[in-house]
Amino acid sequence: MRYSLRTLCLAIISASLTAIFVFGKIKQADDDRFITYTVDCKKQNIAMYLKDDRGKNFSSLGNLQLWLAQNHKKLVFAMNGGMYGPDHLPKGLFIENGSVQSPLDTSSGSGNFYIKPNGVFYVTADQIPVICDTKIFRNSGSMKYATQSGPMLVIGGQIGSAFTQGSANVNIRNGVGVLPDNKVVFAISKVPVNFYDFANYFKSIGCKNALYLDGFISRAYIPEKNWMQTDGDFGVIIGISTRE
Repeated sequence: MRYSLRTLCLAIISASLTAIFVFGKIKQADDDRFITYTVDCKKQNIAMYLKDDRGKNFSSLGNLQLWLAQNHKKLVFAMNGGMYGPDHLPKGLFIENGSVQSPLDTSSGSGNFYIKPNGVFYVTADQIPVICDTKIFRNSGSMKYATQSGPMLVIGGQIGSAFTQGSANVNIRNGVGVLPDNKVVFAISKVPVNFYDFANYFKSIGCKNALYLDGFISRAYIPEKNWMQTDGDFGVIIGISTRE
């Protein structure tokens, strides 16, 4: 009887350790689906780009990298920003260097951009990053850069109610989230994921608000993590550079 109890206990312990190992492995695999770049706005300046000084759309991360190099700057991070129309002009709000290039879109429609709530990611002249619901966005005149997109992934620490766990609607996706310490996290999925899992990732790392930027066409340039996509064909590009 004692032997049987001991055997049972050992079996339970073994099963528990196995479960912990498997769970840890699954969790790590989940984390490995995403690559991120975290920005401390006190040390780095986030900028948003659309056209070069000749009025031509950058379109790709490689074109932005080349243009910056010609201006004696080194690109250290870049990612496609908010959504755009057939003309590759921003869909919804776009503010560049304090100038409104495209107005806020509060209308309804079809497609990811119009899944409610959609939102705005902006950075003030004082380098304060904010993500907010389009409905409550107000341009105080202090915004240096802003891009509108949708849907919001995380709102007030909660996953958007429009998303379904286990959804088969998967795609490559990229987005942005703001942490409680005002650091900004940009993330892109390495593999197709659904909205729920993407939103849950931002929530799991502590983002109180996060915004979907785009999917399928998404690209990111993060050389410090050996992730260097320089192609693409999109509108707004979010980037960080240093003076060479």
